[in-house]
Amino acid sequence: LDGDDDDDDDDDDDDDDEVDDVDDVHVPIRWKEVVDEESGKTFYYHLDTKKSTWRKPVELYKASSSRRKRRLLKKQEKQKQKQKQKQGTNKNNKKKQQTGGLRRLPVVKSPTELINKARKVAFKTTGDKKVKNARNRARKEGAETMDAITKALCVPLRDVVNGYKYELRNLHPFEKVVADLTVRARQKKDGLTLQDVLNDIHEARKEVLLAGKDWTAKAKNAETAREAMETMNEGEERMYELFEDLAGGPVKLIIELQKALRTTPAVRLDTPAVVLVGAPNVGKSSIVRAISSATPEVNNYPFTTRGMTLGHVQVFWKDDTTTAAAVIPEANAKGRFNEEALSGSYAFTQLCQVMDSPGMLVRPDSKRNEMEQLTLAAMQHLPTAVMYVMDLSGGAGDKCSSIEDQLQLRKDVRSRFPRRPWIDVVSKYDLGLVDGSREQMHEILDGSPYIELSIQDDIGVDDLRDEVMRMLGEVRVVLDAMAAVDERNARPTPKKRED
Repeated sequence: LDGDDDDDDDDDDDDDDEVDDVDDVHVPIRWKEVVDEESGKTFYYHLDTKKSTWRKPVELYKASSSRRKRRLLKKQEKQKQKQKQKQGTNKNNKKKQQTGGLRRLPVVKSPTELINKARKVAFKTTGDKKVKNARNRARKEGAETMDAITKALCVPLRDVVNGYKYELRNLHPFEKVVADLTVRARQKKDGLTLQDVLNDIHEARKEVLLAGKDWTAKAKNAETAREAMETMNEGEERMYELFEDLAGGPVKLIIELQKALRTTPAVRLDTPAVVLVGAPNVGKSSIVRAISSATPEVNNYPFTTRGMTLGHVQVFWKDDTTTAAAVIPEANAKGRFNEEALSGSYAFTQLCQVMDSPGMLVRPDSKRNEMEQLTLAAMQHLPTAVMYVMDLSGGAGDKCSSIEDQLQLRKDVRSRFPRRPWIDVVSKYDLGLVDGSREQMHEILDGSPYIELSIQDDIGVDDLRDEVMRMLGEVRVVLDAMAAVDERNARPTPKKRED
């Protein structure tokens, strides 16, 4: 400090005279020594040329000069702006949640692939020829090799844990339910949850990281060049064995879960959709196959649909404003639209979605299985119309799909979603109806229209397509209204048709 130098005693004596004129005279930074009478401690006070006062150095350290103070304030202001931008981005991300997040889950490589990659990294790490001393060169090569192996094994595990946590946190509500149900089904099999698997991977990474640091330090501190090389070779194999023992099992489990999660159909939130709902084995899959591009499995046993099957139907809209302006032109034998059919004037064409959902039973929500909860989640979180399918022929299966249960299920689901566009369909009409079932249905429907359908005899198929178009139009109008408020809900740019 300047106050400690004998040469500056005269300057210190003149400090009191300069304080009063500090506003008029720009003096350099000065220090003043003051002894506290009570404690006997010595304090060094700094002259603040802006405030014309003496202050402690601790208080003025960050503001010892006006330039430094301005830099500090600018830095603090930038940090505040970055925090606000980050918070705003997080809020926007929450608002801009879209489906397809399950397909963005980080790709997990098998333990064998990770170990082989680490071996390649170790092979490419060579000694530094610039280091002339053989022992030092071997030490450096051993330490760098062990460090490279450690990073090659630990970084992928870290990315898996962080990537899964981020994507699962930002999933669309429907996909959160899908992920939760998939994990719960897996949990029933082996008792492990997704969080348990991620925790195991995280703990394995920490153990591998600590072991890698130990081997790196051991190679770096080897007594001889030969010892350094032997340590490197031994440490390399021990690291691979440790990785396989600790991380091999959890990584294989996360890969199995990922296969199930990533195969979930990605439902577009900006496109109209119809979801088929009903008891098991009532003909929903056959209807999806008849009116869309999906080809679901069709068999004669309950819960045929093991997951959510997504089909598409190309719709041509004659009008951009009304709800009942959708048509499906006639297609040729190859399933392509005839040029003559497309020669008319259409406002735009759109690929709409048809979803086949797992069958449901009449029981409380607390007792529903994962597939039933998936169906409810589709209706709750996705902008869809509902087609409720019933089989009144008596051949829907066992007691779980009796006519009484089907009608009660229809009543329960309709009461839960009263505002959704809705159509009731009586499938397998060619097989006839059980005596008294029509009256029971009329009592439940209470005057609501329904369609009698037979895919095999082509009865009611055209009427069903028209009704599906009407419901898709209603959903489209709602989505367009939402898009007027939020552009993220806007449909893709329509393909205009020329006359």
